[in-house]
Amino acid sequence: MVEAASLSRPARRGIQYLLSEGVQEMEAKVRDFMKLLQVDKRIGAADAQKAYTLLKLQFNWLLDSLDIFADVLSLRSEHHTGTWLAGMDVLAEDTLLLKGSYFKAPPLVTYLDRGHGAAIRRARTRLPGGKSNPVAVIRVPRERMISTGIASSLVHEVGHQGASLLGLIPSMRKVIQERVKMEPESATLWNWFDRWISEILSDFWSVAMIGIGSTTGLMNVVSVPSYFVFRLKPDDPHPPPWIRLRLSIAFGAVLFPDQQWERLRQLWDRLYPIKLAGPEKSRIFQHLDQLVPEFADLLVNHRPPSLKGKMLREVFPVEYRQPKRLRQLYQQWVKNPRDMKRYRPSIVFAAIGQARADQVISPRRENRHLRNMLTYWALKRVL
Repeated sequence: MVEAASLSRPARRGIQYLLSEGVQEMEAKVRDFMKLLQVDKRIGAADAQKAYTLLKLQFNWLLDSLDIFADVLSLRSEHHTGTWLAGMDVLAEDTLLLKGSYFKAPPLVTYLDRGHGAAIRRARTRLPGGKSNPVAVIRVPRERMISTGIASSLVHEVGHQGASLLGLIPSMRKVIQERVKMEPESATLWNWFDRWISEILSDFWSVAMIGIGSTTGLMNVVSVPSYFVFRLKPDDPHPPPWIRLRLSIAFGAVLFPDQQWERLRQLWDRLYPIKLAGPEKSRIFQHLDQLVPEFADLLVNHRPPSLKGKMLREVFPVEYRQPKRLRQLYQQWVKNPRDMKRYRPSIVFAAIGQARADQVISPRRENRHLRNMLTYWALKRVL
């Protein structure tokens, strides 16, 4: 890979330490096993086989850990792609920063893979073999390179890491269950939100950081045949796409008041009229939709213990992502594109996403701006 495509120093250190420690432990266990066979002549075949199979399992766990990071590193040697991924690392780390020190952010690394959905292996979770993951590894579908849709998927996955660090899932579940007790007639509906809360929180994080570009990116992701748009599965942590889009729009309308959210809602209704769900599901979706504004207000104004009395909306930099400001920024960049380099990556993606939503920038120009900025952020970090 070229130097600009490399991982950040904290990410490299964490991965190298994890793997070298694993190799040293493995070598020590192999030596102990060989010594056991040489010294203890009384050991039976069954006991020796048991020790060997455990050793083999541990070796495979080490290889599994290696493969996780090999997938990340191998793509860094692809022409252009490697550098863009390094720029996406910078974007991911930027969108984990809140107004205040509420946690120590782990290193984040990104890679591309085929498939429709993005995913994250969160930092500080268990790897195969039981060791703690030193970095958050985010997979982004290759199909979303390069547009503001990258940020929608990427920041959603960052939101999973952020929600975990802040303990948002248990604190929001507690609030939802209080509503269940207060409104027993709506308990079934509130329980759906409880089931989906992990994905909903990540969508909220994405909207709060990227603005309308998050919602339009999500719309592109969940634009699938209507059967899937209205599918309700009790074991699926993701809300059905129809209600998921409604929630994203509701978060945007609360955080960034503007007529554009109502226009987006009407567009979604034309693309997927609720009658396509069928009579029985239509009633469920209508009832859920009626609760969306109340739920959005509840989440945006939630005060989890980790924020020390502050509401969620107060710790995100929403004042810098208001539509009016983003439109002004983009017009400023039209006159002087180099001025983009003065701003945080999340602001750049938010402003260009706003320009796409306003239809004042073409996909080709959007692609060119974002490629240049991803390359710039990668070079800036390494130099």
